[in-house]
Amino acid sequence: MSSAETESRARTDVEDDGPEQGPSVPSAPSTELTQPSLSLDVVFDVLKNQRRRHVMSVLEEGDGSTTLSDLAEHIAGIENDKPPHSLNAQERKRVYVGLYQCHLPKMDDAEAIVFDQNRGTVERGPKADVFHTYLERDIEPERCWYRYYGAIAGASCLALAAALVSGVPSPAVVFVGSMIAIGGLAVHHARCQP
Repeated sequence: MSSAETESRARTDVEDDGPEQGPSVPSAPSTELTQPSLSLDVVFDVLKNQRRRHVMSVLEEGDGSTTLSDLAEHIAGIENDKPPHSLNAQERKRVYVGLYQCHLPKMDDAEAIVFDQNRGTVERGPKADVFHTYLERDIEPERCWYRYYGAIAGASCLALAAALVSGVPSPAVVFVGSMIAIGGLAVHHARCQP
């Protein structure tokens, strides 16, 4: 085998991560042509934790960099529902230690951020845009379907009571009409679901 074939085969073996990695997403534009794509498992593993999502949001809202102490104070304020100046040392320390020991190194490994433990700085990582695509989803507010069903049920009861009081020979017509209305709403509801 030639050295070019050996190098090509080695590159292919390195790039093939196997099925346990899951599907991948394209990485953010890079100057390196050989940069591998980011696994969805890695993206969702990072984003499944609320504190890590807060880190991504704080960096995005700011200028893209901050210090660990400022970040911990900001997130502690969010988690304790207090302004940062009202936090006690225990509340700050709890978040600081969690970020320092667990969350920031994990995010740094995934290249969502760049965490310099010696200097205590946190910056947007080279693949931060990939993570933000999953954070910036606009979610349509849910319709209050129970109100629609309740309105139809209430109107059906009133119509049935009116039919019984007025002596209509067949209140079954009102009942069938009500069932058709509820069935139609149910079909519409099912079509609106993702």
